[in-house]
Parts: sequence; structure tokens; C-alpha cells
Amino acid sequence: MTGNIVLVGFMGVGKGRTARMLAEKTGHFAVDCDDLIESFTNMKVKKIFKTQGEPRFRKLEQIVAKWLAEGVRDTIISTGGGFFKVPHIGRIGTVVYLHSEFDQILQAIHAHPKAARKIRKRPLLQDLKKAEALFAERLPLYRGVADVEIQMGGRGIDGVTDEILQYCSESSY
Repeated sequence: MTGNIVLVGFMGVGKGRTARMLAEKTGHFAVDCDDLIESFTNMKVKKIFKTQGEPRFRKLEQIVAKWLAEGVRDTIISTGGGFFKVPHIGRIGTVVYLHSEFDQILQAIHAHPKAARKIRKRPLLQDLKKAEALFAERLPLYRGVADVEIQMGGRGIDGVTDEILQYCSESSY
């Protein structure tokens, strides 16, 4: 077992915030897959999408996934919204699907002090009708790759992270 916890879910659901709190509680490092891609390419995700397209970005996610599976242990991994599609994601660690309803995600993003920036940096969130359709399309797929689903809506981050840690301790992640 790798001891890794891999957080998946729709963009804006709170994967990064959850990863940081889990890292604080466990003493493990937290890494963000989008940050790893930006570091690897020396380019922002938005620019990769704009200049190289989504297929190139998804290929970069596969490179990161391979690196994580082969060399990273005892780490909290926050993924991008589409990272769940990488082959054999379960080899990286225990896959935790963070779920909120689409409207709850939008409310949380808009309530954030840096809401405009958060929306701008998410290329797939520029068209809300398309984003909602994407959410509906991905929902069963997230559930299909997850070892556990954690409800985020209306809950404090402390309770969410405690539930994740309880699951992982019971399953010997």
C-alpha cells in the first residue's frame, strides 16, 4: 500500500482545501496535480488549455499519475477535476471522491473572497450550462473510480477530513 490519499471530484468542490487540512492532521505532505503540471511545463493550466488543448493537458495528467504511482508515498494528493480518468488511478492510493451538488459548488466558489480569480482560472467553468452537463456526465464516473464517497455540501472541513481519516484507517490505506 502506498499510504496515499487521492482526492477526486468536480472543479471547485474543495479538493485543495481538504488536502491541506488532511496534511495538517496527518503530518504528510500534500501535493496538487495541477501545480505539478504547471511546474513540469512552466505554464499555467489555463494557458496549456488555450495553446495546446485539453488532449495535451490530459496527457500531462497521465505523466503525473505515473510519477505519483511509482514514487510517491504517504502523501495527500489533490487532483484536477478530470484527473480521475487516468488509467489505474487506484494504484496511486486510496481514491476519495468529494461530492457536492453542482449548485453548492457554484455557491461556494462565488462566496470565496477571490471568486473572480477562481472562476477565471477554471477554463471549463466559463460556460455554466456546459459545466453543469459535464458535472452530470462525470458523476457516475467519479463514483466508479472511488474507494469512498464523502459528502461535502453544508459540512465543515474538519468533519470531512475526520471522516476521510476514519475510512482510511479502517481500510488500512
